[in-house]
Formats: sequence, structure tokens, C-alpha cells
Amino acid sequence: MYWVSQTIMIHDLIETVKDQVIGWRRYLHMYPELSFEEVKTAQFVYETLQTFGDLEISRPTKTSIMARLIGQQPGKVIALRADMDALPIEEENDFDFVSKNSGAMHACGHDGHTAMLLGAAKILTQLKDHIKGEVRFLFQHAEELPPGGAQEMVKAGVLDGVDKVIGTHLLSTLPLGKIGLGYGPVMAGADTFNITVVGKGGHASQPELTVDPIAIGTQVVSNLQHIVSRYRDAQEALVISVTQFHAGSAINVIPSKVSIGGSIRSFNPELREKIPNFIERIIKGITEAHGATYEFDYQFGYAPTINDEEVTRLMDETVCEVFGEESREILKPIMGSEDFSAFQKVVPGSYIVIGARNEEKGIIYPHHHPKFTIDEQALQNGVKLFVHATFKMLNLTY
Repeated sequence: MYWVSQTIMIHDLIETVKDQVIGWRRYLHMYPELSFEEVKTAQFVYETLQTFGDLEISRPTKTSIMARLIGQQPGKVIALRADMDALPIEEENDFDFVSKNSGAMHACGHDGHTAMLLGAAKILTQLKDHIKGEVRFLFQHAEELPPGGAQEMVKAGVLDGVDKVIGTHLLSTLPLGKIGLGYGPVMAGADTFNITVVGKGGHASQPELTVDPIAIGTQVVSNLQHIVSRYRDAQEALVISVTQFHAGSAINVIPSKVSIGGSIRSFNPELREKIPNFIERIIKGITEAHGATYEFDYQFGYAPTINDEEVTRLMDETVCEVFGEESREILKPIMGSEDFSAFQKVVPGSYIVIGARNEEKGIIYPHHHPKFTIDEQALQNGVKLFVHATFKMLNLTY
């Protein structure tokens, strides 16, 4: 009966903040700020948290916020994370709260993430007497732009003493009412490369006097796909996409060099470490065979997001208990990337997605689209998940 009464109490509290959470989301949507520029967003979050009371609020970095809710008795320390940054996209929606900042838009749902975590913080402060341990609310900057804000917050010590970390993401491809989770890898690591093939330019009528970097570069592009088809286990997910090829400026001149750029997506950390060597071996072999030289730069971006088994099991139980088994959706790993992985490198964590799609309302556009939006009913589900998961992770009876 105590579990039932406590659940009813949480449900009632969520109802009291529902309109506020929507209001916070709409305000943030109107005033989006890009990665590492979330000055006013962070200030809004800071001032809103101050109104809740019972929180120790700090700024780990210039545009991030951490709030600590310390219970009456010692216990575990749980961190809840929301990202706050927007994207450099011109919004094409026509509702009342469209972006007022030209060239910036919350096209990935981070306004909703921030609002949900504010709602959870308000409710949990009202339940402080039931909390044994500590809850940390991490409002993260710069998820959208590598090297990302998560690693900066980790370096600033936000996870010191933390036992588990939870992150959520509103998902416009998952129907409203569904909660998606995955065991093990859920999002890929994302790395980039740039190659310059240096040959010898000349007139198009005398190719024999040149070392044609275009002909050489196209062989490099073609052979890079052998890494996917021949260098790795056929059951290992790997994507190598060449996305840039720049060469020449005159129609009758063979240029002296070409630039090639691209993106790598993978899940296996060991395979990920080998990819740069695989790529360079191909470049070196082809360029040497044709008398050219090369320059090669490889940048490791966000690591794969890999959910901890135990934390995910607890989240799974929470979803089934609170939302019902019919709401639970086990998702396949996707090739998108997330810097939540920086938190998971330090502390066991789980990254969960919340359905926000509603075809009847026309809420169908993908993330990073100028007409992206969410069904705001999903915000209540996010608050509910954060609050109930906190009690589950703190191993409290409720």
C-alpha cells in the first residue's frame, strides 16, 4: 500500500507541474542558443532552480548548470542529465512560440529535455524527506558540437562520487506513449577524417606530364569501402561515408591536389581504434603506387553510447512498472551519436528515449529538420520517468 500511495503522490505532483513544464519548453524554444553559447539559457535554468529551494546550484562550466539535492540520510548518488543547446537551423514552423533568434532552432528536442529535468527537479525537491542519498541534476551545454559539453562537465567534477547516471532523449520517430531502451550499444561513435592527395598538376591535354590527384583520389574513395566489406567481422556494424571531394577550379586543368573528407560510425571500441590505421594503409599504398604524396588527419569524436546492463535493467523495470509493458520498446542500435557517452565512460549509465511522434497532429518531422517539433504530452512522460527512476536507482521503497 505504501508503494501505491507514494505513486499516487508522485502522479499528483507531476500534474501540478505539467503546465509549467510546457511553458518552460516553449520559452526555451523561442530563445534557442547554439553550442557553447547557452548564456541566457543557463541563466534561465539557474534562476528557475533557485525558486525550488533545497538545491545547491553551481556552474561547472560557463554555460552549464549542476544542482544537488541532498537527502536527509546518506545513500547512493544518482545523476540525471539534460542537454540545452540548439542547432544552426532556420525554423519553418508557424506556431506561436517559434524561434525568435534568427539562424538558431531547437530542432532536436533539447528545449524539452531541459524542461523535463526542471520539472523532475521541482518534484524531487518536494519529496526530499523521502530521499536517502543525493540526486544531481546536470544541465549540459554543447551536445551538438564536438568535442561536446559532457567531457567538459566530467573534467569539472560533476560525476565525482556519482554511482549511476541517466540520460533521456525525446524521439520524433517513436510514437507518443512509447519508451525506448536498449542493452549494450545504443548509439554509435562518430569520428571524422580528412585526406589530401598531393600530385602534380598540368594541362588536361597532357596528362602524361602530371600526377593526377583526381584519378588517385577516386581510387582512395573506392578502396575505403574495402574496410567495411573485407577488414572487419561481417556482424560488426561499421559505416564509412565519404562526404566531401574537392578538386580543381578550371575545366581544362588537372589540379595539383584533392581534398577528401568523411565520417566514420562504429560501436566496437576495439574496431574503432583500428580504423585510422586501416585508412592510412590504403592511402599510402595507392599514392605511393602512382607517385603522389598525402596528408591524413583523423579526429576521434563522440565515443559509442553503451548502456550499462544493470542500470538499464533497473530502467526497464521502472518503465514496465510505471508505464506498463505495452509502452516498453526495445530499440536496435542506431548510427547517430551522442556525447552522453562521456558520462558513461566514468559512471555506469543508461540512455533512454521517449516517444514524441504524433502523426494525427502532423508531428512527423525528423530531428534536425526545420519543421521538427514534439507532442508536448511526451514532456509529462519524461518527468515521470526521471522521478520514478530516481527512486528506483536510489533503491528506495516507494
